[in-house]
Amino acid sequence: MKGVMIKLIRVIFVLVPLGLLATGAGMYWLYSSLSAKAEHTKANEVITIERGTAPNTIIDRLAADGIVRSPLALKLYLRTAGDASKLQAGEYRFASPISPLEVLKTLERGTTATRRLTIPEGFTRFDIAKRLAEQFPGEPAMRESEILALMSDASAIRDLDPDAKNLEGYLYPSTYELPPDASPRTIVPMLVEQFRKTWKPEWSERARALGRTPHEIVTIASLIETESPVEAERPIVASVIYNRINRNIPLGIDQTVVYVAKMQNRWDGTIHKSDIEADSPYNTRKYGGIPPGPISSVSASAIEAALNPAETNYIFYVLDVGKNDGSHHFYSSATEFEKGKAVYQRWLEEQRRLKRMQEGNNANSQP
Repeated sequence: MKGVMIKLIRVIFVLVPLGLLATGAGMYWLYSSLSAKAEHTKANEVITIERGTAPNTIIDRLAADGIVRSPLALKLYLRTAGDASKLQAGEYRFASPISPLEVLKTLERGTTATRRLTIPEGFTRFDIAKRLAEQFPGEPAMRESEILALMSDASAIRDLDPDAKNLEGYLYPSTYELPPDASPRTIVPMLVEQFRKTWKPEWSERARALGRTPHEIVTIASLIETESPVEAERPIVASVIYNRINRNIPLGIDQTVVYVAKMQNRWDGTIHKSDIEADSPYNTRKYGGIPPGPISSVSASAIEAALNPAETNYIFYVLDVGKNDGSHHFYSSATEFEKGKAVYQRWLEEQRRLKRMQEGNNANSQP
């Protein structure tokens, strides 16, 4: 703040002899104009400043966009106390609200605008490929099939998982700030690198203590990830998985059926009888044990749960429809499980009925 005030005083001394500003009023006007923050509507847009653009042209452009509310004050400040040579070309996002001085500092830093990519927990490589094709296709644009081909190269995690057939499970879910020109060829390795940074050496040791490989732990973590969004109950879900494996009971996890449908490019958002009967080693309704590989991206929380399951006798769980937060009821008795399942099925049928009614009302309201 002190540095800014000194520069403002310098501006006043330059302009007063020219009759442009009265000292007291001029100081107040200039300071308030440069430091006042104002809202604008371009905060989510990328503003491109081309190389060689004149400083006044930059200010006029930002004023036209509503980002700079006092272009005259900023031009006077830049001409008498600033350094126009520090302004850098590039792609920018300007926060809202923002003051003219903050705009100037942003241009001097040369801050490059970024674009945000969010990979939710539980996204499959098919989901990720679709999102990249839509949001970051690259130049020339890559199709989903081409992005999936990139993900079929598992060499980047071969040291951690020699059995990996592709990068499923190793594309870490998070929100990433990326340069505007990011492409699948740069993003896919970045997602893998974030997984490697997240994976702790002690997790490999813990996996060995459980008699499991990292590949198996990531696979189990992917089942946990897709079954429960509630972090506190994930170790309990893990205990059910391990208990069923130890008792040679098929896991019967519906998300593995969904994954098979996605692999076969026929997932339409609904589990059909043909999906349940699909002949695939990933189908845990049909085959015992864990699938051959992960079925989704996995978070640190899911990995921790796979490595540290709770000690329970549970072998069943059913969605808790009363809480509506993705949590479950857990059972060690088949009898109690059937009761909970009946409650869930009644709720599910009611949801379907309400959906049919809504669709009927929408159809009737159309002209």
